[in-house]
Amino acid sequence: MRDADLKKYYRIREVAEILGVPLSTLRYWEQEFPSIRPKRGANGTRLYSANDIERARMIHFLLKVKGLKIDAAKAQINNNPSGVARQAAAVERLIKIRDELQGMLSAVTRHR
Repeated sequence: MRDADLKKYYRIREVAEILGVPLSTLRYWEQEFPSIRPKRGANGTRLYSANDIERARMIHFLLKVKGLKIDAAKAQINNNPSGVARQAAAVERLIKIRDELQGMLSAVTRHR
């Protein structure tokens, strides 16, 4: 189960930890990408929904993993949002599989 499926809303700090980016990066992405619009709590705290987190994951994938510039990432999201989402999810699954395999390899080499 993905982190974004566990709660209804996440604070900006939690989203930053999930994605591994600074808080300032998320605030910047909010300005650049209108698809990320967290709600605000009574005290002004940003509250990200699961959809906001998934959009942020797509942006993270395009900017940090694929290395695209902001304008190119915007174009990709506008032209093929479902394709970007599928590709980002596939890469995320592959990274998790790689991490699991590396953990298994480490365990095997420790027992030799």
